[in-house]
Amino acid sequence: MKKTLLTLFLILILTPAAWAAGSQYVMRVDGLACPYCAYGVEKKFKAIEGVEKIDVDLDKGIVTVDVVDGVEFTDEQMKKLFADSGFTFRSMTRKDRE
Repeated sequence: MKKTLLTLFLILILTPAAWAAGSQYVMRVDGLACPYCAYGVEKKFKAIEGVEKIDVDLDKGIVTVDVVDGVEFTDEQMKKLFADSGFTFRSMTRKDRE
């Protein structure tokens, strides 16, 4: 039992993502209307290294993406990502996670 706890403890210490707070991006997007739309957007974000969590609010047209420390999105990058998916990127805000 002690060996298992020690191993788990070491894994947590040695995993940089466990200590990295990261950032949260909130993007306003036009054209999101159905679960299939959300799936397409999620698939695009999952292909980006460092993306931890994606939430799509179809009713509000909001996409929230949590990323690890060091990953940054630009407006131009998001315009292209959403245009390639058939949607219109409107704006983006970023805040640090704790």
